[in-house]
Amino acid sequence: MARLSLFAAILLMLSAISLVTSRYHSRQLFIELERSNTLSNTLDTDWRRLQLERAELARNARIDHAARQDLKLIPIAPERTLYLNQSPVAANGGAQ
Repeated sequence: MARLSLFAAILLMLSAISLVTSRYHSRQLFIELERSNTLSNTLDTDWRRLQLERAELARNARIDHAARQDLKLIPIAPERTLYLNQSPVAANGGAQ
């Protein structure tokens, strides 16, 4: 009977250690999941901010302002525009 009690006590201790180990791993996985969710939310927020920033940078008014102020570009004037007509030789590919 003493042997059976000792065997049951050993099995009970092993079961308890297994339970503690299992719960520890479960908590570690939960912590990792929460960190991943937090990182995902942070990255999603950054992505949305970058999308807004890209839309702002691509606005026509901003591009027009940068072209006029930074690059010193001027709008085209029809009286200063030179139009080139395509010659018939060039239209045939230059073959005679």
